[in-house]
Amino acid sequence: MKYVCDVCGWVYDEEAGLPEKGIAPGTKFEDLPEDFECDLCGVDKSNFSKEEE
Repeated sequence: MKYVCDVCGWVYDEEAGLPEKGIAPGTKFEDLPEDFECDLCGVDKSNFSKEEE
């Protein structure tokens, strides 16, 4: 599943994770830390939506 930042459009891909930030590939969006921020613009998790297929 992929989640898109509603503010800037950056995509978090669960399959890829974000290894450079210590988030392993396969990490589900709901399992991200509460202080997770968009890698591009810095907004919090509440500003993400599931990407429509």
